[in-house]
Amino acid sequence: MPVIDLGTAPPSNAYLTEGALAAPEKWFPLRVLVCTECWLVQTEDFAGADELFAPDYAYFSSYSTSWLAHAERTVADMAARFGLGASSHVIEVAANDGYLLQYVKARGIPCLGIEPTAGTAAVARQRGLEIVEEFFGTRLARELVGQGKSADWTAANNVLAHVPDINDFVAGFAALLAPAGVATFEFPHLLKLLQQNQFDTIYHEHFSYLSLTAVRRIFERNGLAIFDVDELPTHGGSLRVYAQRADTGTQRAGGNVQALLAAEAVAGVATAALYAPFQARADGVKNEFLAFLLDAKKSGKTVAGYGAAAKGNTLLNYAGIRRDLIAFVVDRNPAKAGKFLPGSRLPIVDEAHLKAAKPDYVVLFPWNLRTELVPQLAYVKEWGGKLVTAVPKLEVG
Repeated sequence: MPVIDLGTAPPSNAYLTEGALAAPEKWFPLRVLVCTECWLVQTEDFAGADELFAPDYAYFSSYSTSWLAHAERTVADMAARFGLGASSHVIEVAANDGYLLQYVKARGIPCLGIEPTAGTAAVARQRGLEIVEEFFGTRLARELVGQGKSADWTAANNVLAHVPDINDFVAGFAALLAPAGVATFEFPHLLKLLQQNQFDTIYHEHFSYLSLTAVRRIFERNGLAIFDVDELPTHGGSLRVYAQRADTGTQRAGGNVQALLAAEAVAGVATAALYAPFQARADGVKNEFLAFLLDAKKSGKTVAGYGAAAKGNTLLNYAGIRRDLIAFVVDRNPAKAGKFLPGSRLPIVDEAHLKAAKPDYVVLFPWNLRTELVPQLAYVKEWGGKLVTAVPKLEVG
């Protein structure tokens, strides 16, 4: 059943060099469907993982201070709860630039990262971390176990949605875990996406949009049993699911899992009615943002963006926004500086450019980091500028 159609767009992390501006871009349909049998929500496939996660993939986790703090707390909590120490072994799948494993290593816990994108893997290695530069699945899991590298804790943050073959990916964790090992998976909660109009978190790199209802079915089918779940504020509202091997796990299940499954049932996760109004709500957000930008232009006001985030690219391309409405986008990540956003082709500049240009409005594309960004950008008020977010609703001030 259709959930939403966002038109067409290039991959959201396919940032362009200046030389690439003279060449065409590859655009793909961006449509999302829900299975009315298992209630898994997925992007209709048009692009493969090799096109979406290229060697120059430019998402680096460590540029968000709040995310680093979350990672450090996570390591501390897992070490305490599951007794992780020098005799344990931790594996993170999608280790990115080592944002989380650096805290595991600092505790003297042996660890290994799996990260298929070359640029982020290189940064992780610079932190002294061992990285396997491959995509994860059952084949790699069995190879690692054969090398004596089974895991007492596997972490998988914001990657479960990114895999085209979710069954093979999950089965890999069942193979990789030690008999009493635990796995944690963090991912944006589908219910929050739908209820809070977070349509800009939809992009080709996200193959799945996950509820606990759907995840439990996938895990049970592939040898994992869920024993706990936390609701987190990260990324606009996420879940952390705790799982173990269905055949040998020793953790006792708590009441959180059944409580959240019941809450999803009440919300209608397994009914068509929950998904039907999503398109109209997204259209409303897009139209309100476009009206704001057009009014700003008519009034002679200047607008810039902050954060060359994938979610921003979804919004910009869905709304058809170009440089006549937003002059540039600022980003602190040097891997993005000097490049251009895919589709909209807005230039990505450093923060000094923002301070020199003094735009009237600065749009915060990673709205989920608003609490972190507002104090960071307090200086915008010095010239009378205002901060803006478009999603989940338009806010100016």
